[in-house]
Amino acid sequence: MIRVGIRAVLSTDPGLEVVAEAGDGHEAVELVRRHRPDVAVLDIRMPRVNGIDAAARIRAAVPGTGVVMLTTFGEDDYILQALSGGAAGFLVKSGAPEELLAGVRAVAEGAAYLSPKVAARVVAHLSATGAGSATARRAAARERIASLTPRERDVLSHLGAGLSNGQIARRLHLVEGTVKAHVSSILSRLGVDNRAAAAVVAHEAGVLPPPVQTEQ
Repeated sequence: MIRVGIRAVLSTDPGLEVVAEAGDGHEAVELVRRHRPDVAVLDIRMPRVNGIDAAARIRAAVPGTGVVMLTTFGEDDYILQALSGGAAGFLVKSGAPEELLAGVRAVAEGAAYLSPKVAARVVAHLSATGAGSATARRAAARERIASLTPRERDVLSHLGAGLSNGQIARRLHLVEGTVKAHVSSILSRLGVDNRAAAAVVAHEAGVLPPPVQTEQ
């Protein structure tokens, strides 16, 4: 039923095409190898191979495929593992259909997408698992971003808001290649492996830009 619902939501966007469906994580990896889609939407909990392991296998085998992970409340530990595994998008199953479309489109364009609910839970979970208070974590995150140049901090804030390189370039009046170089530098300076992990740092540091209308 969940797969039928996801397909129904995705089919409302003429710019998206569902090329295959998988009943478990192992099948998902094999179908990604065969079809090489722009995005794979995975459930964290799947039979045979769970979503975390499937995401890691997909990123290793077909690095051009971005992974969007579906989660429910109470799976915060799994979200952190999936971040480490290279997933680029995280959505709550109970979220609005528009959020699924936005997340898939963002990841297809090379951006990281954290549902606001997921981002808040990740930050809260880090604070509740021996990683310090929310105040301490914000201070630590701000200390981490202190090494960034002012322009890199601008790029990080928009990256944390889920914008692609192209969108960031338009927002900051930069060439897209320049934004890509800034993102690479940001990941290196922050010591993180992917945009989603950098987005978590942006959320922790509280450096997200003010809300704007979604770009088409």
